[in-house]
Amino acid sequence: METAVITGASRGIGKAAAYELKKAGFRVVGTYVKSEEQAQQMRADGIEMIRCDVRDFEKAHEIASSVGDGAAVLVNNAGIAHTSLLQDLPPDKWDEVFDVNCKGAYIFTHALLPAMIRNKYGRIINISSMWGEAGASCEVAYSASKAALIGFTKALAKEVAPSGITVNCIAPGVIDTDMNRCYDEQTMAGLAEETPVGRLGTPSDIAASVRFYASPSSEFIKGQILRVDGGFI
Repeated sequence: METAVITGASRGIGKAAAYELKKAGFRVVGTYVKSEEQAQQMRADGIEMIRCDVRDFEKAHEIASSVGDGAAVLVNNAGIAHTSLLQDLPPDKWDEVFDVNCKGAYIFTHALLPAMIRNKYGRIINISSMWGEAGASCEVAYSASKAALIGFTKALAKEVAPSGITVNCIAPGVIDTDMNRCYDEQTMAGLAEETPVGRLGTPSDIAASVRFYASPSSEFIKGQILRVDGGFI
């Protein structure tokens, strides 16, 4: 049974992706930081959940060592957002957003990539955002970090393509997850109205794309950014 590792797997997109890949026949190993109750439920459902901050280089490599022959799939999903004017954004908050959203992807890829290279097979899937392409007012740090993840995807895809590894990116639109609970009901309704399909996205919308990128069928797709945004961009 092939193994899929998903960061930030206890809620939202990560959780939906974990169940989708389990349904596809993968052994799923997920990371989480705070959501112990959700992690316990997922363990009961056969998903291996490990408490790990994606910024922890040593712990990420411990997880990689525990996987056995190596993971076939890595989903770099863990992410945080911060909403404020740029002039109100302190340096430590800027660093935190980049460390989780971008450095975390580097750390877990660094940990799991060697086995993929040895096995001449791997699927690395990075979860960015439509704001990484279009930019969002009052979300400069978030937008910039997600744009960096897109550049990471394109460059690494070329680097590891000869080793039978694909690296691709998904850019979700406005998804109905806990990350967007900071917005009031009126704002969310307005975002749904701006989305041509007429609704907010769901974690399952993104998980379906993760499953495709994780499959052998995606072998000839390298360094691509798939917008799953209901036509927003």
